[in-house]
Amino acid sequence: MTNKSFCIHGHFYQPPREDPLTGIIPSEPGASPYRNWNEKIFAECYRPNAELGNFKLISFNIGPTLFSWMASHDRVTSQHIIEQDQANVHEFGVGNAMAQAYNHTILPLASSSDKVIQVYWGIADFIHRFKRKPQGMWLPEAAVDNETLTVLANQGIEFTILAPWQAAENHIDVTEPYQVRLSGGRKITVFFYEQDLSGRISFDSSSTENADQFAEKDLYPLFHYEKSRNNHPQIVVLASDGELYGHHKPFREQFLAHLLDGASTQHGITPTFPALWLKHNPPKQTIRIHENTSWSCHHGIARWTDECACSSLNGEWKFHLRKSLDHLATALDLIYFETVYPLVPKPRSLRQRYIHALLGETRTPDLINELAGKILTKDQIFRIQLMLESQRERQRMFTSCGWFFDDFDRIEPKNNLAYAAQAVRLVRLATGEDLAPSAMADLKNVVSPRTGQRADAAFNYFLDRTWVLKSA
Repeated sequence: MTNKSFCIHGHFYQPPREDPLTGIIPSEPGASPYRNWNEKIFAECYRPNAELGNFKLISFNIGPTLFSWMASHDRVTSQHIIEQDQANVHEFGVGNAMAQAYNHTILPLASSSDKVIQVYWGIADFIHRFKRKPQGMWLPEAAVDNETLTVLANQGIEFTILAPWQAAENHIDVTEPYQVRLSGGRKITVFFYEQDLSGRISFDSSSTENADQFAEKDLYPLFHYEKSRNNHPQIVVLASDGELYGHHKPFREQFLAHLLDGASTQHGITPTFPALWLKHNPPKQTIRIHENTSWSCHHGIARWTDECACSSLNGEWKFHLRKSLDHLATALDLIYFETVYPLVPKPRSLRQRYIHALLGETRTPDLINELAGKILTKDQIFRIQLMLESQRERQRMFTSCGWFFDDFDRIEPKNNLAYAAQAVRLVRLATGEDLAPSAMADLKNVVSPRTGQRADAAFNYFLDRTWVLKSA
C-alpha cells in the first residue's frame, strides 16, 4: 500500500436565500434559466458530483440550512450524497462527511452558550441526515479559538480542518495531523490543509484543467522525499469551496472524478479522508493555535466585526451591526429566561434540544412538557413555543454572510435584520415587551457606505412586514 495519501475537502455552503418571512426563495433573474441561484448551483454542482460518485471519495461538509433546502428540492440526489458517506462507513467503519456549526456563525465572536447551541444543532442535524455521529466538524470560515475547540471536544468531535497560518508555530509539517490540548484535559486533532495548492485550486482555473498533469506536477511534489524513502505515511489535505467543482468552474466535477479515480493512483497517491486516516495514523505531535483566526480573512476575524483590508469600502457599518445585534441578543435572552424559567426548570436545555423539534423528531409541546416535568396548559405551551421560535431567529441573525461582503445594502445583511425583526415580533406576541425602539436606536448607526441605506429603516420595514403578513 502506498504511503502517500491525499484528501480533497469540499466546503459546501450557500447563504440562506429564502425570504425570512415566507420561507420561499424569490425569483432571481441572474440565475436564469433557473428560478434562483440555489437551483442553478444545485444543477451545476451538487447533482453532477453526486452522479459521478465524487461525494464518496472526498471529505465534505454541507451546511445544515442548505441541506434542508436540498432535501426538499431533490430528495433523490440528497439521499445519494448521504449513501456515498454510508458506503464508506460500511467499508471502513468511518464516514467521510463532516458536520458543520448550524447557522454558519463565526464562533469566536459568539457567546459561550451560542457556541454550544451551534455545535449541538449542527451535530443533531448531521445525525438526522447521515444516521451516525460525526467525527469531524467544519468551523464556519474555519474561524477558531480555543473555547470553540473545547466545545467541539466536549460534544464528541474528534477533529477539524484549519489553514496552516492558524497554527501558532511557523513551518509546520502539513503532511500530518496535530493534536491540540485543551482545558479540562480535553484534546482535539487538527488537519492543516496545504496552502499554496489549495489557493491555486480556488483561484487559478488553469491548475484544474488536467487531472493527470495536476497529479504529476502539482500534487506529487508536495510529499516529503525523506518520509517517502523511510516509508512514513503522509497525507496532503487540499481544501476549497466545494461549489467550484462544476459551478464556479464549469466541468471541474469531471476533473475531480478523474483525479480521485485514476490520475492520482497512477502516481502512487491514494485518496483518503480524515476519519479513515486517523484510524491508522493518530497524531504524534501537539500544537497550539492562533486564536481568532479564519481561512478567508488574513486579518483574523475582522471581516465579520470591523473595518478590514479585505474590504474596498468603509467597513465601519460592520462594527455597528455586530454591536447592535449583540445588544439585541442579550435582551432577547433575558426575556427568554424570565418567561420560560418559571415553567421549565432547565430553559437552556430546552433551547438546545429545540433542534429536535425543528427536525421533526419530536413535537414541540411534547418536548416542553418533558422538560417542564408536568403537563402545561395550552396557553403556557403556546407562549413558550413563541419564545423558542424567537431564539431560533436570534441564532439566524448571526449568520456570517451578513458581514462577509463590503456593503450593508445587500440581501445578506438585510436578511439578518429580517431574522432580528422576527425575533422581536415573537417576543412581543409572547410577553408584550417591545424591543424594537432600543434595537432601532442602535441600528441607526449602521449605514451603507455605497448607498446611504440605514439599518434602522430596513429593520422597521421588516418589522412592519411581519405584522402585515401574519395578520393577513
